[in-house]
Amino acid sequence: MAVYPASVEILIEKLTKFPGVGRRSAERIVNYILHAPKEDIKALSGAIDAVKENVRLCSVCNNLSEGDVCAICANERRRKDLVCVVEKPADVTAMEKAGRYEGVYHVLMGSISPLEGRGPADLKLEGLYNRIKQGNISEVIIATDADTEGETTAMYLTGVLKSLSVRVSRIGLGLPVGSNLEFADSETLFKAMESRRDLHLP
Repeated sequence: MAVYPASVEILIEKLTKFPGVGRRSAERIVNYILHAPKEDIKALSGAIDAVKENVRLCSVCNNLSEGDVCAICANERRRKDLVCVVEKPADVTAMEKAGRYEGVYHVLMGSISPLEGRGPADLKLEGLYNRIKQGNISEVIIATDADTEGETTAMYLTGVLKSLSVRVSRIGLGLPVGSNLEFADSETLFKAMESRRDLHLP
């Protein structure tokens, strides 16, 4: 039975920690690394270092940014009175690919999941509350995933945000129950945003 050299085995083990990368995929990646030009691998390593060194969370919305404020928050053409609440930065990317939303975002960096021990205190909510309390927000669009955790988060936010006297809506038709926002196509996201509805507590 063939045994990999120790350094190769360590790299395979590290790669399997990536989401969606199993042992077989990790072996293929390592095989590519072994046969690729050294310059390409150094460039890849440099790009990874640059991301870890330079990318941070936007101080306003928690989206990924290379500065204190992300490009969306800094864009004067965006509607600052319209805030779309999503679970993760990948959801911002998905919404932006749809290309038809003119507002800004707030990234929660997670969702409420009692079964996994995640509650409201684990979400980045304080910044959202502060933005609303400043009085410049006309509508908050909740665009959490259509799964159990996303719906739980949406209901919690509805209760809290209604007490802050702001219009709260939820993205509507188009997203299948149980789906994740980041995997939806652009047209589906546009339809979901277009058909959003006001949220009310039971």
